[in-house]
Amino acid sequence: MCQTLEKCGEIITATDGADALMKTIDAKPDFIISDYTMPVMDGRALFDKLRSRKETQNIPFVLMASQKEIDERLRMVLEDVEDYVVKPFFTRDLLQQARRITARLLQQRMEKQGGAAGTKGRLAEISLIDWMQTLEQGRKTCALILRSGGEDCTLYFSDGQVKHAVCGTLKGDAAVFKVLTWMDGDWEVDFQKNSPERTTTMSTQGLMLEGLRMLDEASRDAG
Repeated sequence: MCQTLEKCGEIITATDGADALMKTIDAKPDFIISDYTMPVMDGRALFDKLRSRKETQNIPFVLMASQKEIDERLRMVLEDVEDYVVKPFFTRDLLQQARRITARLLQQRMEKQGGAAGTKGRLAEISLIDWMQTLEQGRKTCALILRSGGEDCTLYFSDGQVKHAVCGTLKGDAAVFKVLTWMDGDWEVDFQKNSPERTTTMSTQGLMLEGLRMLDEASRDAG
């Protein structure tokens, strides 16, 4: 899990719930991923103690538990945690959830700072799909600028929907599909930038699904 989640940023590990509580108070992490079944202090107790402290009560909390534990012991807290992961799970699925949470936290931080350009990151850490899902769910209006291999592409969102996209000579759906193939490069979000143009023909969800379908077909053909 640590090796997988290192792609999202710096990782701090704890040996049990009590150790996690002390490290959280000291380090103030951006978010926490906790197992429910732990020695000394279980995940529910850790969650309750963090929520009772002013300095830690707003840290997003992701809980890992079996379906039986969720049904019998944790149903009441699920509305309060940021997300939960049902065990067993694939680490790649946990990575996708962590990336979505990271994107959402970055979005909230940028908006608090006025939403201007200047917040940047790597596609290897937060992918285009992660950003598209986050901006759609938040119904955000902004510009998402991507750069890779000397090429630039800008996606303009309005109320969470990709309304316009341009990548070199490509516009609209074709520009989105092209940039979905970029696994490496940089991103930048500007919440003060928008465009009146409308060149796309699908919803954000439709663009993601069609783009992923095309990538899957290309991968099968190459194999």
